[in-house]
Amino acid sequence: MSSEKENPGETAEPEQLALIRETVRQAKVPRAKPRTWRGAALAKELPVARVVVNKGSLHLDQFFDYAVPEELDEAAQPGVRVRVRFGAGAHQVKNGRREGGRLIDGFLVERRATSDYSGPLAALADVVSPEPVLGSDLLGLARAVADRYAGSLADVLQLAVPPRSARAEGRPSPEPLPPPAVPEPGSWARYERGPAFLDSLARGGTPRAVWNALPGPHWAEEIARAVGATLASGRGALVVVPDGRAAGRVDAALTSVLGEGRHALLTADAGPEKRYAQWLAVRRGAVRAVVGTRAAMFAPVRDLGLVVIWDDGDGSHSEPHAPQPHAREVLLLRAAHDRCAFLLGSTGCTVEAAQLVESGWAKALLAGREQVRRAAPLIRTVGDGELARDEAARAARLPSLAWQTVREGLKTGPVLVQVPRRGYVPRLACERCRTPARCRHCAGPLEAPEQQELHCGWCGRGASDWHCAECGSTRLRAQVVGARRTAEELGRAFPAVPVRTSGRDHILDTVPGRPALVVCTPGAEPVAEGGYAAALLLDGWAMLGRPDLRAGEEALRRWIDAASLVRGQPEGGTVVVVAEPTLRPVQALVRWDPVGHAQRELAERAELGFPPVSRMAAVTGPPEAVEGLLASAGLPADAEVLGPVPLPVVRPGGPRRPGDPPPGEQWERALVRVPPGSGAALATALKQARAARMTRGGGDPVRIRVDPPDIG
Repeated sequence: MSSEKENPGETAEPEQLALIRETVRQAKVPRAKPRTWRGAALAKELPVARVVVNKGSLHLDQFFDYAVPEELDEAAQPGVRVRVRFGAGAHQVKNGRREGGRLIDGFLVERRATSDYSGPLAALADVVSPEPVLGSDLLGLARAVADRYAGSLADVLQLAVPPRSARAEGRPSPEPLPPPAVPEPGSWARYERGPAFLDSLARGGTPRAVWNALPGPHWAEEIARAVGATLASGRGALVVVPDGRAAGRVDAALTSVLGEGRHALLTADAGPEKRYAQWLAVRRGAVRAVVGTRAAMFAPVRDLGLVVIWDDGDGSHSEPHAPQPHAREVLLLRAAHDRCAFLLGSTGCTVEAAQLVESGWAKALLAGREQVRRAAPLIRTVGDGELARDEAARAARLPSLAWQTVREGLKTGPVLVQVPRRGYVPRLACERCRTPARCRHCAGPLEAPEQQELHCGWCGRGASDWHCAECGSTRLRAQVVGARRTAEELGRAFPAVPVRTSGRDHILDTVPGRPALVVCTPGAEPVAEGGYAAALLLDGWAMLGRPDLRAGEEALRRWIDAASLVRGQPEGGTVVVVAEPTLRPVQALVRWDPVGHAQRELAERAELGFPPVSRMAAVTGPPEAVEGLLASAGLPADAEVLGPVPLPVVRPGGPRRPGDPPPGEQWERALVRVPPGSGAALATALKQARAARMTRGGGDPVRIRVDPPDIG
């Protein structure tokens, strides 16, 4: 084994290959199991295989050279899966050949005549499958993603190449179909530059656009028409959506617009074998269009002409496994490397999308204000002042305007009710002064789930004798009422109307167009046949009050996603949002102007030096480890270190989010910020510093995340 660093220009046969061949000539019979290939003859041409091994450690992020036995010469082609012996030291050399180590998986990336390594080489143990699954384009993309996110190539390949299924590999893929006809613009005609965008795709162009989609159900068909225009030009297309429900809608739209057999659906719901068979069809060129969830961002589409990401602000686009890339950034890399068209679409607008337009890298794809007014519902607000004067709101939490809207909406169809939290009564506060109810022992939040007795959500102690520390009151109110409690209240108020819930435990995809109350948490809203007659967006302050840089942007995105399912104002669609009407996100919702909101957010972040105007990395771990890594890292001269600050201690047995410290341990987080242009240098410095620490001390508890989605 070797790295690729030494003597890159050497062309003569190195000494160790001559020694191996001499050993092979002297050997009479193999003296070990065939898998070790001891004494086996080497391949006559290109006897060195360059392999990336399945070891995600940063200090092993390099290629390793292995000898190719003659028996594996034909099967050991670039791109195939192999098994190799890894971990044998230089002292484990017998008869000129390195032996020992344990068997691990890897990918063969190149066959070479010579090796840069001057010592003995181990031999390939086996070729797992002759199917080439790692092409040069995918390898280059994985390398670029690893470098951008300060990760290892092996970790990215774990995300990019699905697990093998022998049965799927044994079945041939269908023959590719000829390019379809150019589809009609359809509902793209509602956008000022919509038909021109499709025409450019059909002519083989590479337009780049940030698309603010109109509310309503047409977005999936519009994506399908953009894919059809790309296929008509003889190129491929890739669509990445946040979840399986959205993938199903685009899948149905592609079948309707293009017919059967022209696209592949890559989602986890399909199962490993079917998903791998679809992936192979894409890799073999039998299918030129792909729609899928986050993992599909690496799909090996041939002659890629268009990449599409829908709703890039959804947290599902952020990969939780190392090195935690975001689908939007991966598709931006693909658009740059493959020189293909790019389309970022959403009913809302993130600050990253606004930055793409402001920088001139992409053009805005918008509808005129008259089209927006026809498609969007009427938005009405209820602020704190109205709630204080509203007897119905004080008694039953829902203001009179909301009750009236529900009553009128149920006359013509279903009504959507969005609640920020699931459960019964997740959080409580003093009825008089609204001070959050806290446990006297650990300061944890007091809860009353399932109408049980009051107790602490952290330590579990009962709190039957609670009183407010600020005003002395003993009466509690629901600070954030859960979806189940809301459904119960609405069911009592409208006993003749069915009530359905949709949340994390059970998410509905669609609901009939009959009158009904549909109570859901953000992101779990089902699509109603013919659209909802009305919608209530409750407890808006709970979403806006989160201690997060993206709180306003995320609240507006959730509201607009829900309001987009409501009928347009000409058809009587009405949305009531319970939030202070003077707040910027609420005003943006009333005007239906997510683009303007994102532009103002971007301007403020530019003044403060926050992402995406700057590049940022989060360094998390025990205090001494974080301090040691930052001290040893050769950070760029323009880097600014913010913190470190302590992170909340996770209680044993409590819920954990990805990236949380181990239960009971006190960790810290430091943020390292650099201006535009220094992001690559920052990622390289942090990666090298962590790799050096791992080489010296074995394991390293420090975690690095480039472009963290949550920075507080």
